[in-house]
Amino acid sequence: MKNAMFKGSGAAIITPMDEHGNLDLKATEKLLKFQLEHGTDAIIVNGTTGESSTLEEKEKLELLEFTVHYVNHRVPIIMGTGSNSTSHAVRMSRKAQALGANGLLVVTPYYNKASQQGLLEHYNTIADSVDIPIIIYNVPTRTGVNVEPETYLKLSEHPNIQATKEANLSISHVAKVAALCGGRLDIYSGNDDLTLPIMALGGKGVISVLANIMPFEVHMLCQHFLDGEMEKSKDMQLELLKIMNAMFMDVNPIPVKTAAAMLGLCGENFRLPLTKLEPEKKKKLREIMESYFVQLREI
Repeated sequence: MKNAMFKGSGAAIITPMDEHGNLDLKATEKLLKFQLEHGTDAIIVNGTTGESSTLEEKEKLELLEFTVHYVNHRVPIIMGTGSNSTSHAVRMSRKAQALGANGLLVVTPYYNKASQQGLLEHYNTIADSVDIPIIIYNVPTRTGVNVEPETYLKLSEHPNIQATKEANLSISHVAKVAALCGGRLDIYSGNDDLTLPIMALGGKGVISVLANIMPFEVHMLCQHFLDGEMEKSKDMQLELLKIMNAMFMDVNPIPVKTAAAMLGLCGENFRLPLTKLEPEKKKKLREIMESYFVQLREI
């Protein structure tokens, strides 16, 4: 049995940027403060939601260093260090450990579509290079490759490979992983709308997009389940479903960063090829947001 890196809601935080596209560390501090004050159980930096694909290596490390310093051990900090180059992932993982990350989120190699044997060697090589736990990030819709349950079983033999963030979308797949790996591999939902179903299969929580704007609610959805209050957890899952889905009315993280801007947490700024939310979608997002929040900032 491996000790869970965290239980509950890990916020896959957005990366605030100024109007010139530079890192906005003042807004990052505001966002982190908001997370810590509202019960988030872990902070995930430099994930898909953090626009990692357009951040320079030095920016990723600067963002991590700032986050580690600000959070100051209050919750675990997990850094996205994945790459379709194993050597690059190793280098970033070592640097993240040196800067104080408590764990690593490592996406499956994208574009080159590694075989299952390639995935085994890729992850074991990264895990051999560090002394902190790794969460495998399985998101086939973005990467073009799926980690099969049998591959998870082999990977779980490595002491540093502790968990998976599952965004496979198939509950059947998650059930097979849980059945095969038991307590040897923690499972986190990679989709807010599957949080409760995956926790019902033994998952430890969610790495959440919605938590950027509703950290307390996502935390409580998970906490009710962990406390055995299944009915309360179910009610929250269903109550939040509409806004969970709204976070994906366009490519992530466009809707959630727009929503965070409406709450005054950051600017509505992206790096190409991501663009601002289209007016009609923004109007719809505002309507949904207004059904959950009393007052929104005009943007």
